[in-house]
Amino acid sequence: MPGASPPIAKNTRPSAAWPTRCPPCRPDAESHQYLEDDVTREALPNPLGIYEKALPKDLDWPARLALAKALDFDFVEMSIDETDERMTRLSWSKAERAAFCAAVRDFGVSVPSVCLSAHRRFPFGSRDPSTRVKARDIMRRAIDLCVDLGIRTIQVAGYDVYYEEADVGTKERFIEGLQWSVREAAKAQVMLAVEIMDTAFINSITRWREYDQLIHSPYFCVYPDLGNLTAWGNDVDAELRAGIDRIVAIHLKDTLKVTGDFPGQFRDVPFGDGCVDFKACFATLADLGYRGPFLMEMWTEKSDEPVVEIATARRWMIEQMRLGGLLQVA
Repeated sequence: MPGASPPIAKNTRPSAAWPTRCPPCRPDAESHQYLEDDVTREALPNPLGIYEKALPKDLDWPARLALAKALDFDFVEMSIDETDERMTRLSWSKAERAAFCAAVRDFGVSVPSVCLSAHRRFPFGSRDPSTRVKARDIMRRAIDLCVDLGIRTIQVAGYDVYYEEADVGTKERFIEGLQWSVREAAKAQVMLAVEIMDTAFINSITRWREYDQLIHSPYFCVYPDLGNLTAWGNDVDAELRAGIDRIVAIHLKDTLKVTGDFPGQFRDVPFGDGCVDFKACFATLADLGYRGPFLMEMWTEKSDEPVVEIATARRWMIEQMRLGGLLQVA
């Protein structure tokens, strides 16, 4: 198949050494080798995952899952973004899909969700009819892929359009596309969850609720991002409480706040350097009894030391969980 990813060999193991920019790591190495604290994933009250784009980009899926396991994460979130490279996953062969499932089974690290940001390039709200046809094709293929791979949740970008000028028409077409998508997902028993975004279009759970009232489906939920929620000046405590019954998962990311003369910064902000009060967020979620997954969203796939950055971020985040009362360690 032209342009498709190469097959993933069953039971493939990464080599004894990772690429030179990464510390050595083997899937059969002693667990928790990068952890300097006593908090393993078994001690966490919630599943904790890592975004695919945090891990070195040149790894195949067996190696990627092995590294996530060595770093003590429960799961990896796949990315199908607007690049041709990652969009080819929508056309994986049966053999490639089977090999992926074998890798998940062999390493014991799940891939329960996919970030489907390809619609930024091919949005449902576009004025171009051919783009809207492509948007539906992407969604249909993504749902089919999820069924075959055992992925339960598709994270949908909350954009009507991204590279075009937005207006009433783009919003109406976005709603129409979203309604169609939820119907298709429901048939396959796959969940669609809208991320709270880095634009004003859907920048709060309150705004997402407007679409929830229109669509009104158990297969349509919300995937809040604590960084995006905070950067837009929302009352994060109130937003989480308003959406707790519809939250399918939560992104952990730091950001810089939007102000009158600053557009905000929504990625590549080191944890602790931004505006997110993680301790307060975890306190709210502990009070609400939230036991769903957390996903650490990082873009360190091309960093010089991605493994070190991820391990450091994980330790820092677990300390915030402890301070917020979400994590109780004897």
